Amino acid sequence: MILVLLGTQNNSFIRLLKAVQDNIDKKIINEEVIVQAGFTKFESKDMKIFSMIDKEKFSKIQDEADLIITHAGVGSIVSSLEKGKKVIVVPRLKKYNEHVNNHQLQIARKFKQQGYVKYVINMKNLGKAITDMEKFVPKEYKKQKSNVISIIENYIDNN
Repeated sequence: MILVLLGTQNNSFIRLLKAVQDNIDKKIINEEVIVQAGFTKFESKDMKIFSMIDKEKFSKIQDEADLIITHAGVGSIVSSLEKGKKVIVVPRLKKYNEHVNNHQLQIARKFKQQGYVKYVINMKNLGKAITDMEKFVPKEYKKQKSNVISIIENYIDNN
């Protein structure tokens, strides 16, 4: 099962859900897809889409996921890594009015540089990223406050 996390921002992230749907249509994604969509409105006969999932159910679904595709929210990334999940990060971008700036791009790059995740900027590359995840072995994430989180917090605080 694939879990897609769009966070709780009040901006739409329909670009990611369209790309997921495209990969379902192309049969790159063949398993169940569950989406926590937040404020993003999207219709699909192929995905189970919830605006929000309560904390207990969310944790259970996250435990069961084989792959997590998430926006570049630190909480979504870290909670997935703490559960030992393979994660593809897709940052929300300012040019699509998905966020007020491009800090999610910086977050995605930092987690990738540390070896924890793969990230996708161009949605045409999502299918390849999904198939590549079979061979991807992420660096083990330590629960203590890591250097990458400190870097991200510094970036956010200073920008």
